[in-house]
Amino acid sequence: MAKEISRAKYNGYFKTFGIILLLAGAVLKYLSTLENFAGKNAIWNINRTIYDLPIFLIIIGLVVALKGFLSKSDGDNVIFSGKSFGEFLTNNAILLAMFVLVVVICILQPKFMQIRVALDILTQSSTKLIMALGICFTLLIAGTDLSAGRMVGLAAVISASMLQTATYANRFFPDLPQVELWMPIVLAILACMIFGALNGFLVAKYDMHPFIATLATQVIIFGACSLYFDMPPNSSQPIGGVRPDFAAIGQMKFWASRNVNIFATKGFPGISILIPIAIVICIVIWFILNKTVFGKNVYAIGGNREAAVVAGINVFKNIMGIFILASCLYGIAGVLEAARTAGATNAYGNGYELDAIAACVVGGVSLNGGVGKVGGIVMGVLIFTIIQYGLQFINVSPMWQQVIKGVIIAVAVAIDLTKYRRK
Repeated sequence: MAKEISRAKYNGYFKTFGIILLLAGAVLKYLSTLENFAGKNAIWNINRTIYDLPIFLIIIGLVVALKGFLSKSDGDNVIFSGKSFGEFLTNNAILLAMFVLVVVICILQPKFMQIRVALDILTQSSTKLIMALGICFTLLIAGTDLSAGRMVGLAAVISASMLQTATYANRFFPDLPQVELWMPIVLAILACMIFGALNGFLVAKYDMHPFIATLATQVIIFGACSLYFDMPPNSSQPIGGVRPDFAAIGQMKFWASRNVNIFATKGFPGISILIPIAIVICIVIWFILNKTVFGKNVYAIGGNREAAVVAGINVFKNIMGIFILASCLYGIAGVLEAARTAGATNAYGNGYELDAIAACVVGGVSLNGGVGKVGGIVMGVLIFTIIQYGLQFINVSPMWQQVIKGVIIAVAVAIDLTKYRRK
């Protein structure tokens, strides 16, 4: 039987639940503080049992409560029924499965409930998210981009090869003077954008399927990158010895402290610079997709290309812009990966595009085009990273990790096709 409640009452549930979580987190944190005074004589070591769970409860409670307070109360009534519950399960199946998995991991290994672990997950997600945001543009027009991973490798090799320290024994360019930091970074991104323009031209001019066009470009990029990487005196040796100012772009941390005892982990581990960089890029991409004519054209072309042409949209220019913008994001991700790892090889980025596509699909980007949001892509990337990190945390075999990842992709695509058929 269906039950209908007002929007104000519905928001009230969020407020109540959020406040309960806030209070629960505060109480647990207070108990752990009392235990710190008790010292080694404490009967039950809360800190070693729940780690940073109180902090997570406070953060989640704050978010849930804010949703309740900030949501409009004058909207349509909310209907609870078997049908709406089934639709909720369908739309959030992957998210619910991830939540269950996280709970199981926390039970098996309580150390997973640490701020340090959460920040590691966010750091690992940053470059993946930048790449997924790029590839989502090609998916929104019912296409794809198989060359994305190789562009990441190209940008990493170009930037790292030109930003080595002067005293490094095996310099890629022995006679190259110390150039400004921004120059190799810009060159690396521009190189990717040239290949992105080639992708766009093949798709827009000759109506070539993006799968074939980007597959051809993928091979060209890898060959060109390998030729560059094999140039003497480097001769295909891994590039290392990068300059400290370049490495700082991917390794610097904010507010790291070993002395602050705010969390159970005794000290704040610091926030990687990659996290705010990814957040800024997310905001920029959200603005492009939602507040610009170009973004609206992307959705229009993906929804119905023929109708977009009739509406006067220049499909050629927009497709060119889509692939060039996407390649720019791949280049940024490649530069950040080289800085994070303080080196590069021509194998960097291999297979990254498949993970990015999978994360987009899991995040709600339709393979049929025209449907997808930045928030969903963020969730998709986080889901994959959390699952991968969590399974490694409890020592699950890498082979089983691949099986689980494949099942998630298959389920996500099946759900996407089910939604499409309903529409």
